[in-house]
Amino acid sequence: MRWQYRSTVLVLCLLAFFVTYFARMAISPVIPFIVDDFAVSNTQIGLALSGMWLAYGLSQFPSGVLGDRYGEKRVILVAVGGTSIASLLLALSPAFPAFVVLAILLGAVAGLHYAVATTLLSRTYDELGRAVGIHSIGGPLAGLVAPVAAAWVGARFGWRPALALALGVGLPVFALFAWQIRPTEPRRPERPMRDRFELAALVDLLSRPAIVFTLAVAMLGTFVVQGLLTFLPTFFVAYHDYSATAAGTAFSAFFVVRTVGQFFLGDLSDRIGRDIAIGGSMLAGAIGLFGLVGARSRVTVAAAVVLAGLGSSFFAALDPRFLDQFETAERGAGFGLVRTVYTVVGAAGSVGVGLSADLFGWGPSFLVLAGLFSITVLALGVNRAFDLGY
Repeated sequence: MRWQYRSTVLVLCLLAFFVTYFARMAISPVIPFIVDDFAVSNTQIGLALSGMWLAYGLSQFPSGVLGDRYGEKRVILVAVGGTSIASLLLALSPAFPAFVVLAILLGAVAGLHYAVATTLLSRTYDELGRAVGIHSIGGPLAGLVAPVAAAWVGARFGWRPALALALGVGLPVFALFAWQIRPTEPRRPERPMRDRFELAALVDLLSRPAIVFTLAVAMLGTFVVQGLLTFLPTFFVAYHDYSATAAGTAFSAFFVVRTVGQFFLGDLSDRIGRDIAIGGSMLAGAIGLFGLVGARSRVTVAAAVVLAGLGSSFFAALDPRFLDQFETAERGAGFGLVRTVYTVVGAAGSVGVGLSADLFGWGPSFLVLAGLFSITVLALGVNRAFDLGY
């Protein structure tokens, strides 16, 4: 088959997402080294990474507005280039307060990518669920590569070179995107940006019942996934007594499943419906998290990792569920807005799990995450069983 330009757009958006995700995922495997170097607690490092994810979430809505005003290509280039530079600065942090500030900066620039890339794909593809699913593979693919690479480099050379790896990954993708992607026509180049931030318009978008329901599911699910992305390697080390390398390998396996799951779940949501795909994913995640706590052998841990990875794949069906509820003209700012809301709330998963682990231990902390996934499955089931229309 002849290679089409839209395939170039999809592949390079995937690679750009890979870069922004790689930079954040390189941190988790070296958390024990960072904690030792700066002499901080799990709660403090969790707070720092919650700040990073909070900034990531807050930049989603402005990114949609910026994409409408200046075109998606420019915003994605800023995201990829900014992420690369911020990763280098983070690796050079002289003290923990500087680490916190630079982690927040990293989250802010990385957050400019996803919403804008998704609206760019909505211009390019009719099969939006499949396109979003393929684009989303960039995240778990980075999660497959980054933990192993960062753990290996961190164990041999320290956490600073491990975080600086993102610079080497980001610069080639920045150059390719700038070279191969055509400038995109802004959707609303003349409308003042301050008009897009009017409170009444934002409240109107967020008050629609279907949006409220989807947001509730998204916030709970993101909280769970955020806790896993930050502390799953540490959980393997502290709870199952794995080495840092073994924990990084298990974390990569988690992302292998996410990579495959994202692709199939997006396509599945086009075929059988968004809610069935989301609910099935989260049910698998709940079972997997209960299994991670209860497992006593590496075989059962491996099975639980597979299910937890499937559970964390729900975004490939969730984001199209949001886009289905917006008019074409609303997609840029509207999707960016809901991404901001659920990512900001979900960012608390890092500090929440860190604090819970400090107070009650790793087992109870992960049981809480399993319970949250179970709540979302129940809500989706009730909505479908009683045809509530949310």
